[in-house]
Amino acid sequence: MWSEITSSLREAVWRHELDDTEARAAIERLLSSQIERRVPARLYTMAIELARDLGWAKTYDAEYVALARLLKAPLVTIDGRLARAVGNLVQIIAPADL
Repeated sequence: MWSEITSSLREAVWRHELDDTEARAAIERLLSSQIERRVPARLYTMAIELARDLGWAKTYDAEYVALARLLKAPLVTIDGRLARAVGNLVQIIAPADL
């Protein structure tokens, strides 16, 4: 649910259906809700910021990058496009390198 809402809000901004302020307010309302989550709250706002900065319509890949940054951990991926796009933001390693 959290990833879907975050990505949908980012996509709405990308499509000019919402502006950044409206999307940010919606995320803040979501984060302040009584719904329990098991991830760092900053993950979703960071994912939206990364997707915006990278010009991505959705936040799915941005969540992986944001989580790696929050955990100060490398990002494990075989997705060459993702690795090229974010290699300057996080350390990238392939599964074979584990």
